[in-house]
Amino acid sequence: MFNPIQIPFGCTMLFNVVDLKDGVTVEDVELVLGEMCNVVKNAYGDDNGGFIGGQVYRNAGFVSDEGSVDGGGSHPNKRVQQNMGDIVIVTYWQSFEQHEKSHADKLFKEKFAKLAEYCDNTYEVGYEMLWQGVPEAH
Repeated sequence: MFNPIQIPFGCTMLFNVVDLKDGVTVEDVELVLGEMCNVVKNAYGDDNGGFIGGQVYRNAGFVSDEGSVDGGGSHPNKRVQQNMGDIVIVTYWQSFEQHEKSHADKLFKEKFAKLAEYCDNTYEVGYEMLWQGVPEAH
């Protein structure tokens, strides 16, 4: 459940922003979120399903001054504020088509619908990998 993942070059990454309703906490959705992620891992985690691995992050609220062109945390960017969400779900797939097929499946839709009950909004954006690397031994 908490094992490191290896991301093969050339995979597709989906970045899902989850904006919880006012008054709903991350703790309120942990079980539903865990069940949904478990379904993805177990039902679509093979060559046919295309799921490679994933991660779930809680918004920590910080914005980098050093990594932001327009001032980051000290000069809050309206776009960043609007799109931060409470949770992000990052998943890696062999292809976008496999992701879409899995998410159209009844089993996934049932679990996602339960999470959506707690949300004002969710949106998922796909990215194609251009580069990856790790520090080289000296």
